[in-house]
Amino acid sequence: MAVSVLVVDDSGFFRRRVCEILESVSTIKVVGTASNGQEALELVKKLKPDVVTMDYEMPVMNGVAAVKQIMRESPTPVLMFSSLTYEGARVTLDALEAGAVDFLPKNFEDIARDSSRMQEVLKQRILAVAATNKQRTPARPSAISQSSSSTAGTHQSGGTESPAGKSPVGKRTERVKPIARPGPVVKSDTGGLNRSQASARGSMSQKDLSEEPVSNSKISHPVNLVAIGTSTGGPIALQKVLTKLPSSFSKPIVLIQHMPASFTLAFAERLNRQCQITVKQAEDGDMLRPGLALLAPGGKQMIIESRSGSARVKILEGDDRLHYKPCVDVTFGSAARCFPGKTLGIILTGMGADGKDGCRLMKQTGSTVWAQDEKSSVIYGMPMAVVKAGLADEVLSLGDVAGRIVSGVK
Repeated sequence: MAVSVLVVDDSGFFRRRVCEILESVSTIKVVGTASNGQEALELVKKLKPDVVTMDYEMPVMNGVAAVKQIMRESPTPVLMFSSLTYEGARVTLDALEAGAVDFLPKNFEDIARDSSRMQEVLKQRILAVAATNKQRTPARPSAISQSSSSTAGTHQSGGTESPAGKSPVGKRTERVKPIARPGPVVKSDTGGLNRSQASARGSMSQKDLSEEPVSNSKISHPVNLVAIGTSTGGPIALQKVLTKLPSSFSKPIVLIQHMPASFTLAFAERLNRQCQITVKQAEDGDMLRPGLALLAPGGKQMIIESRSGSARVKILEGDDRLHYKPCVDVTFGSAARCFPGKTLGIILTGMGADGKDGCRLMKQTGSTVWAQDEKSSVIYGMPMAVVKAGLADEVLSLGDVAGRIVSGVK
């Protein structure tokens, strides 16, 4: 049965081109179009589509307000179209927090050319987003912890917060804290694995030990680094985990989220406002420090290396041979080298299998790996790959991850 889609955009040209692309796919059927959020809300109730594609800037009711209303009245998976700008990133993060499942860059040039690549990407995203409705009702904003409510009313510029006008998802007063946090530098282990970061993407010949994870296992080794990798559904998943970590958390964290280059700065700033720990977009040479989470910059690769006995991150230009930029396997593989047997790797919701090979390298050194469970994942792709390969020491519901980190990492 074809996946039914409602296309929402105030641009008649964009609506037509999206409809043409989708209607060329036999497994997708466009059941209606709308030019603003209010029309979308009415048509969702009437047509009951499997997926809604949603623009942000529209008259009458914008995309974020529409997503909030849809999630409240007729929960339906929503795929947002976003501009590749800082403001576009901020708005997209608002939409994801309001309940949208995923987003795609709104590139008029690709749409106008009707490129085969654009068609394939759009098809894959629509089908993946539709699949989330079969597992669960999309998350409502109220499901997000009170400490993680929307920050759409403010944005950071030059390290300070300034008003950004009224937002459909409301405003709240945010605690302003510095991006950098003084503290001891985390020492890296000597005698790490003699592997290049590219080996994380190579073919692994080790036989899978088990299809079933070991439940409720305890971390039996010291943890010098917590590494978290995620993709679709990751922004809200990371928000739910990181906002529950105390300011006294004593380990460094690295975060790898599949996200465009123009989005990661806004995302890091948003998390930094919401969390008690410090979160920043990683820069080349940043040292790993207790209570500091470094987010890999979009469009690049982040590896961990030892310089003069201290662990730092190195930011590399994205290699076209690697599909993901940033890539979880690359960062996890470097963590396995730098902290053999002393890393906690966590794979959260996301499409594909990025992170599986990096987790295998971690396990080969004696480190611990956790994976998010299917029920709480938006897309059970990346965690499933780790679990099926027998690499997960624990499979956790998203709501339990932060508590296990705090209790298990010493």
